[in-house]
Amino acid sequence: MESVPPLNARHQQVLQATIRHYIATAEPVASRSLAQEYNLKVSPATVRNAMGLLEKYGLLYQPHTSAGRVPSDFGYRLYVDRLMPPANQVGQRVDTLLTEGLSWVGWSLEAVLKSATQILAQVSGYLALVTVPQANTVLIRHVQLVEVDSGQLLMIVLLDSLTTQSVVIQLPTEAAQPLFEGPCGREMEILSNFLTHHLRGRPLAEVATLDWGELGDDFQHYAQMLCQALLDLARRSRPTSAPQLVISGLSEVLRQPEFSESQQIQAVVRLLEEEQSQLWPLLFEAPAMAPESSDVRVWIGSENPIEPMQGCALVVSNYTRDDTSLGTVGVLGPTRMVYENAVAVVKATADYLSTALSTP
Repeated sequence: MESVPPLNARHQQVLQATIRHYIATAEPVASRSLAQEYNLKVSPATVRNAMGLLEKYGLLYQPHTSAGRVPSDFGYRLYVDRLMPPANQVGQRVDTLLTEGLSWVGWSLEAVLKSATQILAQVSGYLALVTVPQANTVLIRHVQLVEVDSGQLLMIVLLDSLTTQSVVIQLPTEAAQPLFEGPCGREMEILSNFLTHHLRGRPLAEVATLDWGELGDDFQHYAQMLCQALLDLARRSRPTSAPQLVISGLSEVLRQPEFSESQQIQAVVRLLEEEQSQLWPLLFEAPAMAPESSDVRVWIGSENPIEPMQGCALVVSNYTRDDTSLGTVGVLGPTRMVYENAVAVVKATADYLSTALSTP
């Protein structure tokens, strides 16, 4: 981040108090209010001098000459990187709500993520965003062959996204291959077990690498047919260029005074509904000013390269499986955000999804 002269304990205390007061009131902060309400144990004049120095450093500014001071994007950044306290209780509350409110049995992954997004929006008070894993990151759990009629088989592939993919296999006709007979129930069970054993834990994109030589000689005449069916399935399941984005909490963010003007919120809504591709760099990349070691990334105001987002803050984190990123969890709100709570709820949600999706 920008170079800031070292702040002594008093300056840090005044900056923290100013940010907390402004977050709570959405009104420019006066030195007298800080001295009286935050037990700074110094006179309003001392607080005023400290605020003046913080303004000189670019951490605060005056929206009007007669007004109090307001945190700048740079001030919020310093607060997030150096001064922000942990909000462990908020994170624990989210984890409890997710654990008790979501079901991984009988729900699709999209349904689970939708409910998680609603909980995230409810607790944070901001707009919640979660991306759905793309097909190339989803792993195979089970393969089953089912006879649908005398000339067709159905291959059903259960994925760890709690969804299924299927493809119909047209068996050769007697005229095309006179000696070919469709597999009996026992043979379909053996073929299903073979496919499940060799494909479990692998993405659909890797089906082409399956070693069919390990299939017994008695079943080799099925190999080409099954291989083609799997390739067709993988081709149909290739991810689109844009991930699917689950959004919840528009009513929550509309309560924020920054979005009381319809023009600003309309620009954000248009971005979310019609121009989502602009969001991908923010959701999947780290801002230049973010600490490299952080697993939660925070974009603040002017750090956002997208104009409608420059009055907003975005807090995001990836959820993973075995250290492979599957998607992103985030909250979007005004720069006047309770950052410690936003970071806690995003991290708790990402950690919960990572654990749940990594469990066999």
